[in-house]
Amino acid sequence: MNATTRTLLGKLGGLLLTLLLASIVIFSALLLTGDPIAALAGGAKPNPELIAQIRAEYNLDDPVWSRYWQWLTGAVQGDFGRSFVYKTDVMTLVAPRFAVTLQLVLLTVAIILIFGVGSGVLAAIRGGAVDRTVTVLTALGMALPTFVVAILLIWIFAKTLGWFPVYGEGEGFWDRLWHLILPAVSLAVLFNAYISRVTRSSLVAQLHSEHVDTARVRGVPRARIFGAHVFRNASPQILAIAGTTIAGLFAASAIAEVAFGIGGIGSLLVQAAARADLPVVQIVSLILVTIFVVLNAIADAISLLIDPSSVAGGSSA
Repeated sequence: MNATTRTLLGKLGGLLLTLLLASIVIFSALLLTGDPIAALAGGAKPNPELIAQIRAEYNLDDPVWSRYWQWLTGAVQGDFGRSFVYKTDVMTLVAPRFAVTLQLVLLTVAIILIFGVGSGVLAAIRGGAVDRTVTVLTALGMALPTFVVAILLIWIFAKTLGWFPVYGEGEGFWDRLWHLILPAVSLAVLFNAYISRVTRSSLVAQLHSEHVDTARVRGVPRARIFGAHVFRNASPQILAIAGTTIAGLFAASAIAEVAFGIGGIGSLLVQAAARADLPVVQIVSLILVTIFVVLNAIADAISLLIDPSSVAGGSSA
């Protein structure tokens, strides 16, 4: 077994341990947020028969560790429990909303890869006025919170110009794409700036490295130098921040979903937390943590495969 395989297996073990600890924290923390019987009773004072029925249905008399194990094994098998508020299977609430959030995130990722990575590459290669312009625009993008960008986009492109819808996620491919453009742009602005800056700084560092100077002296074509040396060596850093960015988009999507009235898991989490719907909050939180940890692990694994020294040795050539 080589060093790369050992490192990947070690990261897989760390991933599973992180998910296990996160599940314990999520289950334990939400036990302290209030009385589930009060939430289940809908604010009314329950009679003893109703209390007994609720405690039996949701296993509230079992030890905490037993309830945790039932909850975890059920989640692993796709049984997410029943919503306190909607009185229905949590999966029927989460599945369609997750699809909407996934579409929003994928559209945002496409915007980030095109404009974030593209502007970083352009700034590193062209330098001068182009570099300064990208630097100013990324500084502005990093200073604008997502909800402010969302309000500005609604005001300019939806209310004033009327080019895009203000509310909802639409139906059908093209209608949904049209509805999700403004939310995706509002999410992408901040993350574009981060990706652009990391891409630029990583590429500039490689462009001024000794091995690139040696390749230039030896007459290696410019395009080959950029592809085989500059971008390849900079890609672990870009992938690392891209993995964190994409993972963070799932959590950040709640802001855009609430601002634009989109029925995704972010807005579902906000509504469930406000109404003390613990099964929904637990599962959506677990899904978001799992996505974040897994995507970061995938980015680390890809970086390791491209350049083993970037992770195993802690340096990037």
